[in-house]
Amino acid sequence: MTAPLLLTFNAGSSTVKIGLFELGPSGAERIGKGVIDFREEPLRFSLVEGPDRFDIALEAVAGEELDAVLAEAFRRLSWHFDIDGVAAAGHRIVHGGDHFTGPARIDDGAIAAMEALTSRAPLHQPQGIRLIRAIRRLRPGLPQTASFDTAFHRGHADVVRRFAIPRALHDEGVKRYGFHGLSYRFIAGELARREPAFAEAKVVVAHLGSGASLCALEAGVSRDTSMGFSALDGIPMATRCGALDPGVLLHLLAGKNYGAKELENLLYRQSGLLGVSGISADSRDLLESGRPEAKQALDLFTFRIAGEVARLATTLGGLDAVVFTAGIGEHQPAIRAAVAARLGWLGLALDEAANAADAPRISRSESRVAAFVVATDEERVIADEALSLL
Repeated sequence: MTAPLLLTFNAGSSTVKIGLFELGPSGAERIGKGVIDFREEPLRFSLVEGPDRFDIALEAVAGEELDAVLAEAFRRLSWHFDIDGVAAAGHRIVHGGDHFTGPARIDDGAIAAMEALTSRAPLHQPQGIRLIRAIRRLRPGLPQTASFDTAFHRGHADVVRRFAIPRALHDEGVKRYGFHGLSYRFIAGELARREPAFAEAKVVVAHLGSGASLCALEAGVSRDTSMGFSALDGIPMATRCGALDPGVLLHLLAGKNYGAKELENLLYRQSGLLGVSGISADSRDLLESGRPEAKQALDLFTFRIAGEVARLATTLGGLDAVVFTAGIGEHQPAIRAAVAARLGWLGLALDEAANAADAPRISRSESRVAAFVVATDEERVIADEALSLL
């Protein structure tokens, strides 16, 4: 008799990561992972099962609903796994607002509450909800759960959460929420497991991927983060602007006659590394380019990251360690080195050989601030939280 399976869905703006976990007496054990990539036509579906990797073109076309895409993905998965034995599905949902303080079972009320937050995360929230609705139609009786990126930051002090705007707007929900909480929750636990001496430390984690943010941890608890009301705030990202003077938006609205959709497209899809460089949103392309615009984009990226580390150290009242994670943070030594070079005044000194090798610890022995590279695993957190509910 095969063990029941748990599926996790991590919806990004252009991809959906699928985790496959086998449920046993000791919890959920990962047995495979897949990615549906919506950036290509035809859609690509990649699957990793142990040492084997499969890359398949899907026949289904992405439309307003994802039923056909998921149905075909399930069929492909059934070639390798007992999909009929799936016991539950867990989802990453980016914005939980003030409504969700932790993971939640998904029902009609939960979906309505998530949909009400769509304008605050227009790239991610609709995709996550479409996945939930598609699974409801494909597997009507399957229990589903949601894990929220904002929930990890719910304990922030009022001074951290509040904007300097009229109190009535704050009371309506216009405040700083923070994101990438599933990643930070995993890193907090993994760092304590790997480096017990830093379990109670003041640590800044840099989650650097297409979306990027930083989080100040004290004893594994989030105290502050770079993102705020939406996933636009903080440092520049692949195509998102990061922190921006609100006067720029007033200028674009009144002086350039921008509409809401034009602004959304500019801020979410045309800015960041892509906007500054005019070349690519991918830092790997920019690192390989010899053009000055590429260097300018990367200099701005690393300058803002270092500045945010210093700001978060102020919130913590000190700094014991910096952790780099996510695609850029885990695999691009040049980005880490450029950030560290700006933080030498704080006592951070990298070991060049360790950094080049993506070693777990990349700081020198004499460095006053330790530096680590830790691979994140959001799907593991989704699986664990789903189990906690089911």
